[in-house]
Amino acid sequence: MISDVNFVNGTKQTAIAMNKGTTSLQKSINTSLKEIKDKGLLKQYQEEASKAMFKEGNFFTQYGSYYLKGALYTIGIAAIGVFFGAIIGALVALMKLSPTRWLRWPANCYIEFLRGTPLLVQIFLVYFGTTAIFAGLNLPAIVAGCIALSLNSAAYVAEIIRAGIMAVDKGQEEAARSLGMTKSASMRYIILPQAIKNILPALGNEFITVIKESSMVSIIGIGELMFMSGVVAGASLNAFLPYAIAAVIYFILTFGLSRLLGVAERRMRTSD
Repeated sequence: MISDVNFVNGTKQTAIAMNKGTTSLQKSINTSLKEIKDKGLLKQYQEEASKAMFKEGNFFTQYGSYYLKGALYTIGIAAIGVFFGAIIGALVALMKLSPTRWLRWPANCYIEFLRGTPLLVQIFLVYFGTTAIFAGLNLPAIVAGCIALSLNSAAYVAEIIRAGIMAVDKGQEEAARSLGMTKSASMRYIILPQAIKNILPALGNEFITVIKESSMVSIIGIGELMFMSGVVAGASLNAFLPYAIAAVIYFILTFGLSRLLGVAERRMRTSD
């Protein structure tokens, strides 16, 4: 929708972007614009907006809620990405270790493609590709972002789990098989428990990585920490401080998690 607006240097055109077919929204906007023009409310709105933008108060008092909401979104998205990434990654790792090549090849292709392409491209493929491939399917941005992060994380987790399984001495499986256990039972009860204990630190590091990489999903409009920092930067007319605060919050999240992982590692070494 295009409308003429009077500026100081003359009349210019401005546009409001809307999705196709949103006729009710277009009617509401036209009604509001007509009311503003007929009642001369534009000057009043400009004064109120100016007061709201430059009102006195502490920076954190005004915008702290944005950072809190963004940090919670970031932690939630990262947790979902690592959780489902671990499940998918475990399946892909077992496929790659399978003696059947029809299982190994898809696993190898999955890992190489996901690790060989940027996460940003993968987010776009999931967000826009689902609409292009499945007509009428319009995934919410938050769902598409979580799917993309989970798939990306799964490729790395698969290699972590595979390495953990390979690190377990082969004699463990041979001993289990000599006791009459099947291959699947020996993997479930003997190999995987030892492998998981070895790979927990690496999985924690993957969680830290996903926390930082979750900033990529801001490109499709998810209100995580990086997106909220952009909102604050636009509202406060300050391009440095909002992103500096975001950097500090990211550091606090990753540093705190790394300390917790250090404690867990020391306890596991003590138990050994």
